[in-house]
Amino acid sequence: MIRFEIHGDNLTITDAIRNYIEDKIGKLERYFNDVPNAVAHVKVKTYQNSTTKIEVTIPLKNVTLRAEERHDDLYAGIDLVTGKLERQVRKYKTRVNRKHKTRGEQDAFATELPETPSVQAEEADNNQDNDNEIEIIRSKQFSLKPMDSEEAVLQMDLLGHDFYIFTDRETEGTSIVYKRKDGKYGLIETTE
Repeated sequence: MIRFEIHGDNLTITDAIRNYIEDKIGKLERYFNDVPNAVAHVKVKTYQNSTTKIEVTIPLKNVTLRAEERHDDLYAGIDLVTGKLERQVRKYKTRVNRKHKTRGEQDAFATELPETPSVQAEEADNNQDNDNEIEIIRSKQFSLKPMDSEEAVLQMDLLGHDFYIFTDRETEGTSIVYKRKDGKYGLIETTE
């Protein structure tokens, strides 16, 4: 069962909003056989121009689902975010199942996914350009998960990032996949 941590920024989360979020995003559970300890982090923020931004992050064992949406109507924004998350789950499920079938393994998507949530890396936004000072405005901690480069690219795409750091399952070294300007992918492997 997915637990929800819902926070409002410039907005009080009413019971109606909480129930709507839990009802809509809770429907993602149907894609999994077992989701123990899954926590959906939901942040709802309103701006002065009445626009609402909804951010949802659901860290699972092998994948982190993340989506955000801006909309004038809070409930419509929640619906759009839920749609994005469902597309991510279906895309991931299709790729994982196809990969396991080519290896002759069982359909492992739902049974191997969530056990313990962990925080994944997000790109640091630095919009200040100081000549003499280097100021770190955001810091994140995350655990490196063992996976192959194909899974890392999939995870990077799901998060909407330009790079992804992971532990290579075969070499047990730290590696980075990144998206090139030509739309293809690159891999950086570390050596000792």
